[in-house]
Amino acid sequence: MRGAPDPLAVFTLAAYKACTKSGEAPMPQEFEGKVVVVSGGSRGIGRAIAVAFAREGAQTVLAASSAANLAEAAKVVAAAGGPEPMTIAGDLRQLSACEQVFTRVNERFKRCDVLVNCAGATKGGKFFEQPDDLWTDGFALKFHAAVRLTRLFWPLLKQAHGSVVNIVGGAARTPGPEFLIGGAVNAAMANFAKGLTALGNRDDVNINVIHPGQTQTERNEQLAQQFAKAQGKTVEQVRAEALSKSGLRRIGQPQDVAELALFLASARARHIHGTAIAIDGGGTPG
Repeated sequence: MRGAPDPLAVFTLAAYKACTKSGEAPMPQEFEGKVVVVSGGSRGIGRAIAVAFAREGAQTVLAASSAANLAEAAKVVAAAGGPEPMTIAGDLRQLSACEQVFTRVNERFKRCDVLVNCAGATKGGKFFEQPDDLWTDGFALKFHAAVRLTRLFWPLLKQAHGSVVNIVGGAARTPGPEFLIGGAVNAAMANFAKGLTALGNRDDVNINVIHPGQTQTERNEQLAQQFAKAQGKTVEQVRAEALSKSGLRRIGQPQDVAELALFLASARARHIHGTAIAIDGGGTPG
């Protein structure tokens, strides 16, 4: 059910309260006192990532277009622990919205330890039926928003010796004819992140990419519908064929990606830099 608290987050919060009530000091959390900004943080993978960081005590900042979705996400994230999340509604396809995110974070916290670029919803469909505006929209929200937010937050990330985690997608490596916009945008994002590696070494900022495979989100449902229409099949047929072709044991869950994002931003992963990691159950063919 949309908006329902994450079971793991609720369990973690309950355990924390039980420990405090019993008089035992809770174990220190790695991200206490740190600020984590998540674009596209209102639903799906972005929300799961925010929950994971909140569970570790982080001050989370959720940025997305829908104020209503952000309000629901804030409840879920707050249940995981940590300070009350900040939410910022705005169209991240626009430079002004990206600047607003930075300005509000800088004014209130004057720091950013982790930037997670997760916004973006490129459209699938038949190539010859996709007009220019779909291509423009795809690059504007996913690619240009990531570029702008990274550039804006870089001074704070440098000061904090922080991390940038880019949520991209397997189509960057394995494109297909019904997802050419997504493949092109994802490849551009992965190339951009890799190109920043030298600057990250210079300024002590880690940059990494996660390529999620099929993951159970509203976004995945929308893509299944778009692919079904493009191929003249039912959604059920598209899902079954995708699983059969990939040989996957199951569809991934947002929490699977969230745990990897948490690890990549942690001190344990400090020497993992400029890397792209697929989290797709072995679905990547090459």
